[in-house]
Amino acid sequence: MSPLSFFLVHPCFKALRSLLILCCFSVLIQFTLASKARHFKWEVGYLFWSPDCVENVVMGINGQFPGPTIRAKAGDTIVVELTNKLHTEGVVIHWHGIRQLGTPWADGTASISQCVINPEETFVYRFKVDKAGTYFYHGHYGMQRSAGLYGSLIVDVAEGEKEPFHYDGEINLLLSDWWHQSVHDQEVGLSSNPFRWIGEPQSLLINGRGQFNCSLAAHFSNSSSIQCKIRGNAQCAPPRLHVLPNKTYRLRVASTTSLASLNLAVGDHKMVVVEADGNYLQPFAVNDMDIYSGETYSVLITTDQNPSMNYWVSVSVRGRHPQTPPGLTILNYHPNSPSKLPTSPLPVSPRWDDYVHSKSFTNKILALQGSPRPPVHYNRQVFLLNTQNKINGYTKWSINNISLVLPATPYLGSIKFGLKGAFDHKSPPENFSNHYDVMRPPINPNSTHGSGIYKFNFNSTVDVILQNANALSENVSEIHPWHLHGHDFWVLGYGEGKFSEKDVKKFNLKNPPLRNSVVIFPYGWTAIRFVADNPGVWAFHCHIEPHLHMGMGVVFSEGIERIKKIPNEALGCGLTGKMLMNNPHT
Repeated sequence: MSPLSFFLVHPCFKALRSLLILCCFSVLIQFTLASKARHFKWEVGYLFWSPDCVENVVMGINGQFPGPTIRAKAGDTIVVELTNKLHTEGVVIHWHGIRQLGTPWADGTASISQCVINPEETFVYRFKVDKAGTYFYHGHYGMQRSAGLYGSLIVDVAEGEKEPFHYDGEINLLLSDWWHQSVHDQEVGLSSNPFRWIGEPQSLLINGRGQFNCSLAAHFSNSSSIQCKIRGNAQCAPPRLHVLPNKTYRLRVASTTSLASLNLAVGDHKMVVVEADGNYLQPFAVNDMDIYSGETYSVLITTDQNPSMNYWVSVSVRGRHPQTPPGLTILNYHPNSPSKLPTSPLPVSPRWDDYVHSKSFTNKILALQGSPRPPVHYNRQVFLLNTQNKINGYTKWSINNISLVLPATPYLGSIKFGLKGAFDHKSPPENFSNHYDVMRPPINPNSTHGSGIYKFNFNSTVDVILQNANALSENVSEIHPWHLHGHDFWVLGYGEGKFSEKDVKKFNLKNPPLRNSVVIFPYGWTAIRFVADNPGVWAFHCHIEPHLHMGMGVVFSEGIERIKKIPNEALGCGLTGKMLMNNPHT
């Protein structure tokens, strides 16, 4: 017998092997026990509600608005059994910021990852939340986010792990905007000729609460009107933010606005920004912060001010001439009465068009030291020009002169099963004319509809240059916050005017932040880089609800051949639905 054979049968080795197996099994058991499946049973329906003290119809979940907050730990599995109780329309829910690794059909994008859930149908979303952070969820069919279909999704660090910063308590702020005009009226206006814009929101909501016709006078510190602001029925009374003196609090802030870019400030308190879109940042302190639709942040505040006072928390409109009063609530120092009004003036917001202020904040956002760095080189570069256009007299938004229309059959199923007629198989353009003047309205404003997609090689590195331009009217270029599904991306840089190759030298490859949403400033460009390593079909679009409704988006796909089985419930419409009925064993 060889020495090795003798050793392998020796009783000491057998004991050691048993011990190793026991240890591995113990670790596996601990990991399994630490990760949980968290089950939720939801019904989506319309209900009468008074978000800003004016009764209206909102879209809620289980009879409440905003929808229930989901709280989980990294590694947990979320299971949402969603039943559509809307009488005449379908519904889906997108889990904003959750990458859906291995579950692309659960992304909740109608016509992209799944069929809409029809009235009285139930769809089960099952997915893993793999990374701690501040997220939210919202409707992703038509303009249902504008109707109020949204809520918070918070993922804590896994058992035994710690955040890279300390705090004593936590406050959740879900920011949104609100119209009195119904979403269906808005959709008809956006699709009409002549075009009817939705106008500015009537109110800004904090955790689903705001006050119409009270806060404008409050802006000028008229105490009687502020009293109007602070009172109100239970559905619109501002949510008091209760704190203890001399503590550090984490404010989790998410913007699910349909249109408004916002500025957040806490009176007399510095904010230290530590997280964005579920990724840790190099901490930096600010007096106020901009937050665009689709973005999430965590900021730390220390309650080190006069403990006998309460303080204003305000959100105000950025990037559009404000016709909407600020949204207000109170930071309530214990043991002061929650009804005690702050004696200090409201926080001073920057001018709505002070883009220098906005860019200064944005350029401070850098990844925490030790965060993953981007690949040094890209495999493919795509330029996306954002323009406002006309199609047969109708006003649209276009990307590289194509206004996105979504097919009846979800891309995920039609690509997986090789369906030929489900969407436009001609690849959309990856660049625009070198002669295009981004500083002026388009010489030829005419555009076309399209449903083509960008297909990326699996594991390839992709650069996307988002280029802003002048709209149809002279001297008009808007803020566009863009959101990518299924991925985080590195924000390599921002610039003024038209992007050129010399701008590559400005790219930050040392500590760019990882985000899932990013802003393009007026007449500017934004460069991002991501790795196409998540098999699926993913939307990439402006997060302003009416802009997406008018065609401002594109669709990416990668690694579809690696997806083994797509649940039939996600495919049962259009051509895939017919195919499944004809061949249920597919």
